[in-house]
Amino acid sequence: MIRILVNDGIEQDGQTLLEEANFIVDTEKIPQEELPQRLPDYDVIIVRSATKVRKELIDKCPNLKVIARGGVGLDNIDVDYAQSKGITVFNTPAASSKSVAELAFAHIFALARGLHLSNRELPKGSDFAKLKKRFSSGFELRGRTLGILGLGRIGQESARIALALGMHVIPVDIVIDEAEIDIEFDRYSDIKVRLHLESEKMDTMLQEADVITVHVPFKGGKPLIGGQEIARMKDGVILINTARGGAIDEEALLSALDSGKVGGAGIDVFMNEPTPNPILLSHDKVSVTPHIGASTEEAQTRIGLELAERIIQHFDRG
Repeated sequence: MIRILVNDGIEQDGQTLLEEANFIVDTEKIPQEELPQRLPDYDVIIVRSATKVRKELIDKCPNLKVIARGGVGLDNIDVDYAQSKGITVFNTPAASSKSVAELAFAHIFALARGLHLSNRELPKGSDFAKLKKRFSSGFELRGRTLGILGLGRIGQESARIALALGMHVIPVDIVIDEAEIDIEFDRYSDIKVRLHLESEKMDTMLQEADVITVHVPFKGGKPLIGGQEIARMKDGVILINTARGGAIDEEALLSALDSGKVGGAGIDVFMNEPTPNPILLSHDKVSVTPHIGASTEEAQTRIGLELAERIIQHFDRG
């Protein structure tokens, strides 16, 4: 009997699908330090970002056949080493694309109208008229330019929203040269609009974008956007990071926010999670969320079902 450890949670539909396929599914979380003693009893481990599956742990688990990651990244798994041991490793990059893109735009809308700060200040009983004046200098997104760093699934979803809003889009991607973006109107019309996007040069995007959103699988090292890149941007640019902590240099960002070079930042992912820099969290020009990009009911349902289906297919093939 195949035993599966779901160590970071799974949506109920996915768990049910696995159980109906006669797998034993354990959902009680095992602390990281106890995994070397207990994971050898399992054939499959399902993780998200919290649990780490490194070489040392893999070596202690001769029965492990599948490592499944619910979500986009694989930076918490030693993928190459696991595969060298014959272990199948996969994630679910498509399942949460819409949710992450919508969160990016939630931050964009908040920063465009000062909602993040207005929601902090108004309940304090501050002078209503003064706040009205203070938050009356927002801007519309229609006609603005969105720079998208990374034209993968989430980048394309972000482009779809931006184009539907009437924004100009400048994508940058070193792998994907072009993409076809379909805009559908669901129940109100059978009309579908298809638009063609081509990746452009980084310098062009940095110089022309009013808003820049990052959607790349950053794996550490030199930030994708640091002080040099910020210096080439428009004054007052809005920066959004729902990708990975460190993709935007946080110290350079804080400096640019204080100087006014960057007009605002929307951040869902941070360096040093779960204890981000408190100065960044409390900055007046920063809209923050606690790494919830994929945390919608719809995305979690898709993630759970995709995990279950791929695990079942793996053992059916075997």
